[in-house]
Amino acid sequence: MSEEKRIATRESYGNALVELGKTHPEIVVMDADLADATKTGIFKKAFPERHFDCGIAEANMMSAAAGMSTCGLVPFVSSFAMFAAGRAFEQIRNSIGYPRCNVKIAATHAGISVGEDGASHQCCEDIALMRSIPGMVVICPADDAEARAAVKAAYEYKGPVYLRLGRLAVPVFHEDDNYEFTIGKAEVIHPGEDVTIIATGLMVKEAMDAARLLEAKGVGVRVINMATIKPLDEEIVLQAARETGRIITAEEHSIVGGLGEAVCSLLSEKCPTPVRRVGVEDVFGHSGPALELLKEFGLSAEHLAEVCEEFIG
Repeated sequence: MSEEKRIATRESYGNALVELGKTHPEIVVMDADLADATKTGIFKKAFPERHFDCGIAEANMMSAAAGMSTCGLVPFVSSFAMFAAGRAFEQIRNSIGYPRCNVKIAATHAGISVGEDGASHQCCEDIALMRSIPGMVVICPADDAEARAAVKAAYEYKGPVYLRLGRLAVPVFHEDDNYEFTIGKAEVIHPGEDVTIIATGLMVKEAMDAARLLEAKGVGVRVINMATIKPLDEEIVLQAARETGRIITAEEHSIVGGLGEAVCSLLSEKCPTPVRRVGVEDVFGHSGPALELLKEFGLSAEHLAEVCEEFIG
């Protein structure tokens, strides 16, 4: 049996930038002294004159990106999620969001899977922060193919976009040849009629594995990959709620303000449905090996399967 292919979405981001850069000279890339970690160094090597290291000055970097966008350039701005979304929130809101500048914020090292870097770097609040900015598109891809396609879609979209990317290498399950990505459109990747798991990011593969575990027990789990958290694909959520009657959300993010709350808000208004939210509870993370932390915080296929079984009784 061949070994499962795993690629970190931050690496997918760096590779996608180079491909876009070959045909789009207006693309510039900005980083906050983390080019090796965010993988913008791949772009820097290919196009050194279009890569700008702004130093550890994330707020200034966001304002500079806003200015560049008014000159016809398309800036992709990168740092760790904790610093891109957290430290520079005011500048993103006022200098990028409010004037609707064509800036793409690609934040890497999001979530608990940052691992040994610990609570100060494990940003589980960035989706909540970015969702709150009017007009901001929020995308969290699940694997290499989707991440590369999402970077291309972000470039083609005119306006601010937040791309959430991870440090941990994750399994590749999309086929390049037949995969299409559209902002605001989710996909059903596993059929089922008993319960639906709506997942984003690295939790998509865990949801698929949970569905297979329960398949052996005669439980049908529908799995939806919700790569775009804002704007949410309302149609696919409402259809799943009507057809399966139970929804579970799964995200490597706080259950406060993330995918789970977006789904709950929609359902409470348009199709009241029982929901369980799987994610980081109202706590900070801590240092440790990434895979062990994911299990500890309930972000695993086994835990998702347990939640499904308990939910359907």
